Amino acid sequence: MSFWSGRALGSGSSKCPDPRTDCETPNPYRTYTRSVVDVPTRKIRYFIVVAEELHFSRAAARLHIAQQALSKQIRELEDAVGAQLLDRTTRSVALTPAGQEFLAAARASLDALDAGVAAAQRAARGETGVLRVGFGIGVALELTDPIFAEFRSRYPGIELDLREYPLTVPSSGLSDGWAEVALVRLPQSALGLEFEPLFVEPRVVGMRSDHPLAARPTVSVYELLGEPVTVAQTGDDAWHRFWTLDDYRGGRRAQTLSTNSHTEELEYIAAGKAVTITVAGAARHTPRAGVSYVPIIDVPGCACAVGWRTGRVAPLVERFVAVAIEVRDREHEIVRAIEHPFQT
Repeated sequence: MSFWSGRALGSGSSKCPDPRTDCETPNPYRTYTRSVVDVPTRKIRYFIVVAEELHFSRAAARLHIAQQALSKQIRELEDAVGAQLLDRTTRSVALTPAGQEFLAAARASLDALDAGVAAAQRAARGETGVLRVGFGIGVALELTDPIFAEFRSRYPGIELDLREYPLTVPSSGLSDGWAEVALVRLPQSALGLEFEPLFVEPRVVGMRSDHPLAARPTVSVYELLGEPVTVAQTGDDAWHRFWTLDDYRGGRRAQTLSTNSHTEELEYIAAGKAVTITVAGAARHTPRAGVSYVPIIDVPGCACAVGWRTGRVAPLVERFVAVAIEVRDREHEIVRAIEHPFQT
């Protein structure tokens, strides 16, 4: 803890005595210079107790130290401050005017210090701060609101800085370093990321409503291999193969139509230019007149996961991941409805 004291400047020439030296430009409004007085907070706390008790014996008992040691600490404090803070007689102790001023400043300073220590400890425990959360379009579906609501309720001191990412950024900000934690869809081939799945959602095919397969209750992946497919250009090979069904093409690549946004994708489908491989939740969350969704019966579903960067995990990230897992395990009905949307 440091306190500032001032001393008046003496008169003298304002000219630099040696032009070869780095002299300070005179300031006509400055009337003092500041020098640091280093005062241990222990002495300040002792002084505050003496000022409250106005009795050295009672103050010493309250502080659990010897009266002689307390008197020595107060004298050292007065020497450091450069002012008498207490009037002492054999019968009484009283604050001097300087002591009254110092007491007010000491209390304010220690309050600020204690608050700063407490804030630092809360931040170190992951109870305060700002957490940057990335997410894709509708990624966690009906589980999104419960996760965010539970986190905000449990950690009101943590601000969530949320950012939605387009289809072209499957890591939702993890790979470029903006997001500390993200809600994403798998698979992804980006290195240095870890994931905890929240649920697995069926894949469906979205197509123009008058497409020959649109009226079918289900389709096989092999019925779709001749269709051009919309896909976001991401540079992630695992992502590309998953959403174009390339793993079922015997080494050939799908005929694709690049898209930059989900809205653009829907317009391509409604126009009959291509089909899209997506998740069942698309029918609920982004319905579009003229577009139908049909379940694909013989492909694995798509996992939604909470993801973070590999390495030392910040306390705020740990807390968010823990909340997401807890909400997933608690909200059985929501997860069941997402994973089995075609069961009645």
